[in-house]
Amino acid sequence: MPTLAVAKSSNAGYHPSYLPVAVIFGGTSGIGQAMTETLAAYLNGRVHIVIVARNKVAADNIIASLPKPTASEAAGSKYEFMACDVTLMKGVHAACRELSERLPKINFLVLSAGVFSFSGREETEEGIDKKMASRYYSRWAIINGLLPSLRKAKEAGEDASVLSILGAGMGPEVDLEDLGLKKGYSGWKAMTQTIGYNDLMIAEYAKREPEISFTHIFPGTVATPAFRPSSLLLTILMLPLRPILWLISTKPEDCAEYMLFALLNAEKGMNRRNPKGDDIGTKGFPQAADGQQRVWDHSVQLTTV
Repeated sequence: MPTLAVAKSSNAGYHPSYLPVAVIFGGTSGIGQAMTETLAAYLNGRVHIVIVARNKVAADNIIASLPKPTASEAAGSKYEFMACDVTLMKGVHAACRELSERLPKINFLVLSAGVFSFSGREETEEGIDKKMASRYYSRWAIINGLLPSLRKAKEAGEDASVLSILGAGMGPEVDLEDLGLKKGYSGWKAMTQTIGYNDLMIAEYAKREPEISFTHIFPGTVATPAFRPSSLLLTILMLPLRPILWLISTKPEDCAEYMLFALLNAEKGMNRRNPKGDDIGTKGFPQAADGQQRVWDHSVQLTTV
């Protein structure tokens, strides 16, 4: 298990000969924002980062605070924002098309956008539950849409790495008879089933694209806006827990160091990591023999809009 100091030292040593391109979904708050700021700082602005999110004002403020490269290293260096609501597959597809057209390659793809809520089912106009859309279906569609750009990086002999931040090792068995939870829905089930979906997703992508790194990581309890109660009742109920949560929570900037460590040090193929960036192997991995293919087929069907 790397200490925070070890993770920071490793991250600080990342200085590729090429100019890396990173696309960060959910980069305007929490872990995504912290990873954006950390990566830009270590590379002294010699990087092209695209923040994909909904909040342009937040993105503009973050971009204004990021380090600028020296004049000799400015060529190709850039920070930019792209608007996208990850609960809508049409929007995800449009964003991926635009990114593929604008970017020469993608070295790092970070997926951190996701709804944290235990409320009831709330479907989008496309018939997908919003929680499940943000935590899984959009991620599957984003990777699928940006694979050509990741391949370009790998073919150039550069890093090509995908990081899905959710809950590796923390999910239950996947209910293959109710994919999408149309039969038996609860907020808790939507939150936990999507963890298993992510496991099966990275396993299948790694099988199909063995030269690219695919990592599912559990960040642990992090003090981010995602964990703020979504209702007055939850706010009241959580008041007694606040001191405990404060003690066990990781600061976003520290979490970002471990997330970046996992991203930069990922092996080709499938990787599953804990909050400290350690490899957890197949701990808690869904066991159904045909799970990967069934979730894949289901994902193709549901994200085709």
